[in-house]
Amino acid sequence: MHIPSLKDTVSPEEWQLRVDLAAAYRLVALYGWSDLVFTHISARIPGPEHHFLINPYGMMFDEITASSLVKIDQHCNKLSESPFPVNPAGFTIHSAVHAVREDAGCVMHTHTRAGVGVSAQKAGVLPISQQSTFVLSSLAYHDYEGVAFREDEKPRLQADLGESNFLMLRNHGLLTVGRSIADAFLHMYVFESTCQIQLAAQSGGADLTEVNPLIVQGVAHAMKVQTGGMGGAFMWPALIRKLERTDPGYKT
Repeated sequence: MHIPSLKDTVSPEEWQLRVDLAAAYRLVALYGWSDLVFTHISARIPGPEHHFLINPYGMMFDEITASSLVKIDQHCNKLSESPFPVNPAGFTIHSAVHAVREDAGCVMHTHTRAGVGVSAQKAGVLPISQQSTFVLSSLAYHDYEGVAFREDEKPRLQADLGESNFLMLRNHGLLTVGRSIADAFLHMYVFESTCQIQLAAQSGGADLTEVNPLIVQGVAHAMKVQTGGMGGAFMWPALIRKLERTDPGYKT
């Protein structure tokens, strides 16, 4: 389906946000984190209105372009022309986070096998890997209430998330929050890796060695050192170069 370019009809700031968010969708597909059309990533458009961009429901992640992303408000009204609807569950989850987290420039949600697998474990994320320490430093949990269509779930999701940047949706999947698209992507990369490693370690059947809790307390500083204080922005240009080599169509 041909989607007309919006490059000349939106502000330069919104266009760059669209390009970066489309890149994030393509990267999620590239890394195998997508679930057909059933998960979602949103990016807040700067301003007091809490408008945000989200995927056109029905497009595969490796089809999404900067111009095909749908701009919506806090009532799920489309603010840009699109032949596609918005995923109702996607709207509920993302609007809930954007409404209460001023720092939520991007919210990313996945249903990977590893993420759902660990979300079904009573103990949740175990402190058994270096990756897990980064997650545990800012992790919250939200109990499963069925497919997230209902408005009345929003306050409970918001309360459970609090100020955390990693949210495990029990029996459901993973969610990350970032000040930028790059931050949310890096958080999800670490979260997904944590779950994959945990399942791999458990599959061996041996006793697991847990990380000293004192190490978890100091991990925020360690992450800043690792990225030079830049967070996701440190690795985002490299990810864009990777995408440009394999799938450059996201910029249209």
